[in-house]
Amino acid sequence: MLDRNRQHQIAGPGHGQALSADLYYDGAQNYSPYGRDYSEQDEGFSPLKLLFYAVQYRWLIVMMAAAGLVAGVIVTMMQTPKYQATTQLEVLVPSAKVFQDIEVVSENADVRAFLTAREKLKSRALAQRVAFQLGLSEKPDFLFPTPDFSLGNIFYRAFGISKSPSVEEKTPEQREAIAIGRILRDLTVTVVPNTSLLSITFVDQKPKYASDVANQVAQSFIDQRLDQTSETSDLARQFIQEQVLQVKQKLQKSEEDLVAYAKDAGITITGDDKSLIGSNIEALNTALATAIQDRLDAGRVVDQIDKGRGSSLSPVLESKGLQALSDKLADLTSQYQQKLGILKPGFPEMQQLQSQIKELQRLYNNGVLAITDSLRLKYQEAQNKEADLKAKLAEMEKQQVVFNDKNIKYTILKREVDSNRSQYDSLIAKLNEVGVSSELKTQTAAIVDFATQPNSPYSPRVSINVAIALALFLALSASIIYVIELLNNTFTNPEQVEKELGLAMLGILPLVDDRELVAAIADQKSGLSEAYRSLRTSLQFSGAEGAPRSLVVTSSEPSEGKSTTSFKLGQDFAALGARVLIVDGDLRKPNLHRLFGLDNTIGLSNLLTNTVRKEDLASIFRATKYPNVTVLTSGTIPPNPADLLSSP
Repeated sequence: MLDRNRQHQIAGPGHGQALSADLYYDGAQNYSPYGRDYSEQDEGFSPLKLLFYAVQYRWLIVMMAAAGLVAGVIVTMMQTPKYQATTQLEVLVPSAKVFQDIEVVSENADVRAFLTAREKLKSRALAQRVAFQLGLSEKPDFLFPTPDFSLGNIFYRAFGISKSPSVEEKTPEQREAIAIGRILRDLTVTVVPNTSLLSITFVDQKPKYASDVANQVAQSFIDQRLDQTSETSDLARQFIQEQVLQVKQKLQKSEEDLVAYAKDAGITITGDDKSLIGSNIEALNTALATAIQDRLDAGRVVDQIDKGRGSSLSPVLESKGLQALSDKLADLTSQYQQKLGILKPGFPEMQQLQSQIKELQRLYNNGVLAITDSLRLKYQEAQNKEADLKAKLAEMEKQQVVFNDKNIKYTILKREVDSNRSQYDSLIAKLNEVGVSSELKTQTAAIVDFATQPNSPYSPRVSINVAIALALFLALSASIIYVIELLNNTFTNPEQVEKELGLAMLGILPLVDDRELVAAIADQKSGLSEAYRSLRTSLQFSGAEGAPRSLVVTSSEPSEGKSTTSFKLGQDFAALGARVLIVDGDLRKPNLHRLFGLDNTIGLSNLLTNTVRKEDLASIFRATKYPNVTVLTSGTIPPNPADLLSSP
């Protein structure tokens, strides 16, 4: 039998063939020295196989797990407790602004601004500022903390014994460098996703230092940005002031040149930056246009008068005196026509009415004539005014031609003055704007949450350390089991026997403790007895003619149940009426005679050494208390069992 784990197995070729040694050896010759064909592939992953190994090596796994737990606790005690505090800082990115002709654009929520702020928070300059503000270079427990991982931590936790280097041993520059290095090493700045917030985290062995440094880093960053803004404004103001002085001098010089040239050339400029001649020409053109329009209007009136339509003119119709005469004339005419139907024209009353009508008509005609004469006079005046304006305009245009020749240089000088004045005004406006912005000192960052002193350390964590140590030691135990199984070339399951040797399994026998073996064999209802009966049945059906006449029970190692199997199989076959002879071939540690309750003074070894007398041959084969069962014990143990069995 080939199972080192004492789960007893018996293999046979199957297919009705007899279980002879020749068949076993012939089948084994087709396989490699370890029984496996090298062309075959290894078996795949099987959870049951893992469970089998876990049960088989359970004590190794338990010991390694216990070692992992102890190692995790020891590692935790060797680590120095650390506290962590976090401050949240909001970075305010300015939106787009326009300063007159200068446009300063900044994209909202620009990622580069947050990344730049993060790197500035981790800069050496800011760390130096924090160390100075908190006086960290004078605090030995900050400068010289306990080592993060040391055997001394165990004694410190147990007895509170700790020794830090003295501050006086270092120069101020060295202490400052150590403080800055500690801040940069234990400071972490991260950008909170999808927000404008930065998380500033500091780790220290003292909870107070953890919170104080985290808060001071945020505050120093804000102060630093304000100082940089103020310095930038001062530099900008100084630069603009210098530019103002330069442009002011240029403006004064250009204005002096312009005035001097205008005086020499006799050029007079009005308040709206126009020459006097140009202004006069513009005024004459306006007056001439008005005069022409007046002359045309007066001409149309005179045409109406010449056509005998003077009484229908608007001045006549608008004259109240003429309208009164016209109304009175119409009234007298109406009376005359009414009385003409009664009285004759020569009647005195009728003649009196006629004389009144004639007088009113004369007065009305004289009034209309006076108005038309005034309109004719107005037309004449419009003609004279138009002619006079045309003459003056022609004179001014001649003067303008002369002025234009002189105005070329004047225009160049004037353009230079305007350019210098525009620059001067722009610089003055920017100077005022820089002054106002520097006084405002707008914050570009703000603290959202201040760090508070942590109540418990965040590291080390016993659960995590123990879990890691447990996982490592379990992995180590798995590696050890793998190496053991890799070096083990014995069979561990029935499938291996069938696969490696190409032999069919006849049965599987359970492992029984030696103290319970006798009771299990005697009890016909025990699992062991049932297994042997099942094995017997398999042997009966293993060949065409039933069970083979001869059976050899063997194994690769001692104490694997060969004697027990022979004893029990002999009983089971005898119970079916077969006559059974059991030969104990174990010449090193025979045990079969004990199972049958026989002595072992004579047996197989005596037979092989020819030390048995003829009269004692019959007594070598002993009957037992079990019907049909005969036993040939091993006999006296020889000094060389292998030579004895291999002798002819």
